[in-house]
Amino acid sequence: MKRVLCMAVLTATLASYALPATAQQSLLPAVPVFFQPWSAALDGHALSAISAAAKVANANPDDDVVVTGAADSVGSAQANIYMSETRAQVVADQLAVDGVKEDRIKIKGVGIVPSMAPVGTPAQFSRRVLIQVGG
Repeated sequence: MKRVLCMAVLTATLASYALPATAQQSLLPAVPVFFQPWSAALDGHALSAISAAAKVANANPDDDVVVTGAADSVGSAQANIYMSETRAQVVADQLAVDGVKEDRIKIKGVGIVPSMAPVGTPAQFSRRVLIQVGG
């Protein structure tokens, strides 16, 4: 009985300790930023997502920040590459405004990539940028 009580107290005590903020944040998955069709404009939701990613990046100053842009299947392959690169650059620029050092930010535009994990609604699936800290 005493052992069970000790284990319960130990479990409750350990559960009350949170990981340090930097450890919690570095465990976050990629942050998605969504766009309207044929647009690279940042709305309020996008700015909030980028700000959250910037906080994680700034809390982990030794990690690279990979910004991967994508586009939907409307238009030519060349146009979609351009759109995905443009979206990635816009997000990278905002990360820099939010304090992330530019030399840590790596951008790439991938056009249409069906193998990217689905995030958001089907309409948003490819019209996004993923921000990965430590990626």
